[in-house]
Amino acid sequence: MKKIFICLILAASLISTPNLWAGQKLTLMLDWFPNVDHLPIYVADEKGYFKDNKIEVKIISPSETSDALKLAASGNVDIAVSYQPQTIIAADRGLHLKAVAPLVVHPLTTLLFLDSKGINQPSDLSGKKIGYTVPGLMDILLKAFASINQIQNYTPVNVGFTILPSLVSNKVDAIMGPFKTYETVGMAQHGYTARFFELEKYGIPDYEELIFVCGPKALKKKPEAIHGFVEAVGRALNYTKIHPEKALALYLSAVPQADKKIETKAFELTMPYFAGSQSHDPVKWQKFADFALEYGLINNKVDVTELIHKW
Repeated sequence: MKKIFICLILAASLISTPNLWAGQKLTLMLDWFPNVDHLPIYVADEKGYFKDNKIEVKIISPSETSDALKLAASGNVDIAVSYQPQTIIAADRGLHLKAVAPLVVHPLTTLLFLDSKGINQPSDLSGKKIGYTVPGLMDILLKAFASINQIQNYTPVNVGFTILPSLVSNKVDAIMGPFKTYETVGMAQHGYTARFFELEKYGIPDYEELIFVCGPKALKKKPEAIHGFVEAVGRALNYTKIHPEKALALYLSAVPQADKKIETKAFELTMPYFAGSQSHDPVKWQKFADFALEYGLINNKVDVTELIHKW
């Protein structure tokens, strides 16, 4: 009888042990399909930094780029990769969100066009058709950019992510939304030379391109796990800075479907923009929020101190 009792205890311990070692589970929704902008996330996973902090992170891609914020606000995902401008717009529309850490700290977004178009300054786009990628964000940024840079009588066109086909077919003359570190590389691989206007050099305030965002439900229920996630990504960012080639190899191993040639070149261009610390700059955030109000991106003044989570 005593042996049976001991066996039952051992069996119970074997069943429960995986749960003890599994760590707390987090769901992370990307802003788009996996690409080198997300490389530090995959480095943190491959290097075991998440496991070190007793968390398991399930990485998922959205159906639409706006899905992540909505699902984070509702608590259906724990963490979302999103954009500072989109987060401010969402807050203005009543979504309850907190920015918990930056990933890419300067704009990658451009107003992009083909070199063959002969466009030399923004006002050359007056009277033209200008595409945008993400409704509710890039069309609004386009409107502000056009107002600041005297682009008159343009026609906005939602092209989604059919960037190169829309430009080559002359469906549009330029597109607001492509990244200077990614789409330009893909276009070059297909034999096209891209040119672009960098937003922050043409009147749009500097902002954090990619950030990690949580809803109140996740922060209330899993504060230690989310803090562990932020710390792990910080370690991965530091590792990436010190060992870029190894970091890229880890990413390509984790995302085997990625185009190695494009991702390698895009990574070289993206490296300087990765976050150097895991804290947000509230002054920069407020400057963009005030700009957003002035140019109609939002309808109400947003106090960014209520958006940035304090660790």
